[in-house]
Amino acid sequence: MATETTLFIRSQLREDADPIALWNADYTFLNEALARHYGITGVDGPEFRRVPLKTPERYGLLGQASILMITSRHNDGPAYTSPAARSMWIRNHFLGAPAPRPFPGAQPVSPDRPITPQTRTLPDSPCLRCHQNFFPLAYPLENFDAIGRWRTVGEGRLAIDASGSLPGGTAFNGVSGLRNALLGRPDVFVGTLTEKLLTYALGRGVDYRDAPAVRQIRRDAETDHYRISTLMLAIARSTPFQMRVAGDH
Repeated sequence: MATETTLFIRSQLREDADPIALWNADYTFLNEALARHYGITGVDGPEFRRVPLKTPERYGLLGQASILMITSRHNDGPAYTSPAARSMWIRNHFLGAPAPRPFPGAQPVSPDRPITPQTRTLPDSPCLRCHQNFFPLAYPLENFDAIGRWRTVGEGRLAIDASGSLPGGTAFNGVSGLRNALLGRPDVFVGTLTEKLLTYALGRGVDYRDAPAVRQIRRDAETDHYRISTLMLAIARSTPFQMRVAGDH
């Protein structure tokens, strides 16, 4: 699973692609074992190779088992998925808007009363105000189980309800609907990616003082469809990178 994602991202870098392709590319890298895991036929042998995808549910990072598995942490154990963990992953890596910290004294959800997209209820009502802002973001991903296999029935043998919404209220249905809703504002992801690349380049976190530079980097890269190489060059020319001081690395 990790090899698939590594080869996929490497191909994006080599092709100097538009970063949005990380989320909607219609191909991936599979060997026979992983293809069988995905229900894809015609891939034989242990070697990984580039494979076109026929179903949009598997397009880009949201359809890859490595991402789906690492974001499946749940109090009930490794066999269960977690809309909260998957939602926070999207918020962190696409929207650039981490969820707020739990209020003081908040307790984990009891394992005997798990939250699922089928029940969509919280046993602790004081938590509801916060959780309802980010849980719906990942409900469509419940069509993937804890190790990234496609399913239509979830825990408790209940049918998956794959409808959800963005934090701002935009509704969607299914994995493709989630992807389309996210990509409706590509500048949001480009801004998040810029901040992460700048963090790596500076060797420190970015803060409000770097906001003008982030906006300028994004504007500079926009003229070239935000290609990875253009983003990197814009970062190298930015004031925070040019004026970094000893100790930043």
